[in-house]
Amino acid sequence: MCFRLCCQCGTLIEPNPSNMCVACLRTQVDITEGIPKQATLHFCKGCERYLQPPSEWVSCALESRELLTLCLKKLKGLNRVKLVDAGFVWTEPHSKRIKVKLTVHGEVLGGAILQQVFVVEYTVSHQMCEDCHRSEAQDYWRALVQIRQKAENKKTFYYLEQLILKHKAHEHTLGIKPIHEGLDFFYSTEAYARKMIDFLTSVLPCRYQHSKKLISHDIHSNLYNYKFTYSVEIVPVSKDSVVCLPQKLTRQLGGISSLCLIYRVTNSVHLIDPATAQIAEVNSTTFWRYPFDSICNPKQLTEYVVMDIEMIMDKDRKTFPGQGAISNKHVVADVWVVKSSELGMTENVIHTRTHLGHILKPGDSALGFWYALGDSNINDPNFEKLDASKVPDVILVKKYYGDRSARRRLRNWKLKHLAEENTNLNTGTNDYQEFLDDLEEDPTYRQNVNIFRDKSKEQTAVDVDDLGDETIPRITLDEMLDDLNLEDVEMEEAG
Repeated sequence: MCFRLCCQCGTLIEPNPSNMCVACLRTQVDITEGIPKQATLHFCKGCERYLQPPSEWVSCALESRELLTLCLKKLKGLNRVKLVDAGFVWTEPHSKRIKVKLTVHGEVLGGAILQQVFVVEYTVSHQMCEDCHRSEAQDYWRALVQIRQKAENKKTFYYLEQLILKHKAHEHTLGIKPIHEGLDFFYSTEAYARKMIDFLTSVLPCRYQHSKKLISHDIHSNLYNYKFTYSVEIVPVSKDSVVCLPQKLTRQLGGISSLCLIYRVTNSVHLIDPATAQIAEVNSTTFWRYPFDSICNPKQLTEYVVMDIEMIMDKDRKTFPGQGAISNKHVVADVWVVKSSELGMTENVIHTRTHLGHILKPGDSALGFWYALGDSNINDPNFEKLDASKVPDVILVKKYYGDRSARRRLRNWKLKHLAEENTNLNTGTNDYQEFLDDLEEDPTYRQNVNIFRDKSKEQTAVDVDDLGDETIPRITLDEMLDDLNLEDVEMEEAG
């Protein structure tokens, strides 16, 4: 190979189009000319995010790939050269300086390729983002979601709280304020409120109304500033409530009886006829088209003692064309009961038909609602239209296991909650304890709930006499996870 002399310094070099050595070529040409060596990054101390022009704020950790991408986008003229390598140069975390080392290739005189390394220094400047600015202001929120349920029992609200925590639906919430019969969620933009509305309508049967209020108007740029309010109403019924359906709705549900029991509330209301075990589901649209209310809530249940029970065979059941689905998990039976408060004092045994034949036996206790037409005052238009001869004396709702205080003390799992200071969902009420009992007894009901190990309660051996009735369904945390079919669950102590 022949060698040539550099035209500037006379150094022996390999032939190249510029006829110059690398040192002389760098003194004559700077391929980084036009690329700024200093720049500014705007950082919000409130939310710890960086400004990505023109108006987007992104979360980036120090020396992360996202931060490096943001730094490169701030450099103008970088598209005129070929970027080969980029990396951070270590600086003090509190120096408000970020240095990035870049390696670029560029074409110079005569088509020669020159590689050059340089460092760009970024100054971190503090600037409050719009979200934090609104939070600091007195009138900061722009959208409000009001969730209300006009019902005495709060089980549905406890269930909704767990759904919000599981799916992180409150991630963009500015604040949660307790209000009578519900909660208020505040958001910085209408988009976050709409996202919350979509979540609520997908997990619970509800309806909502929308309104907006004009705050300010710029007549020069024709810009309007509104505050948006969404009022969400959840169905006023809960689990273990007895309802009376309108006649038009019963015909749409396959001829189900007007007196039904709600055995589950998810994204629809699940009904069952205690006399025939016929089941039906009422979605949100159907409910608000044919609304109905509970004529008995769980707080009005009376304890009964089963004196005798007789199963009803499938061949003895009455069927008719167009009948709806029949539950395979329940067994219809004739049962004779007496009030526990009158046990041994009266021989008046009440006969009724129940769907709990698979779990009841003589001597067990059950909770039910007593329809004494002469004494009860049921203010319901649908119930007043029923034939009195078709109304049963007693509707049994669920099996009663006696005092569960010992069982609750041994419960080695618990649930997370929204911030206690932000909600009015008191976890010390009897409704909340009944909600936990329902989670233990119904595997389908707890599939949408995250459970956590309670390290403050170690599972120990306890005498059965201390737990009361030995037929109480006791379940541990591991058994609940088996029902949920979770293979990789990170268990942590609930905060």
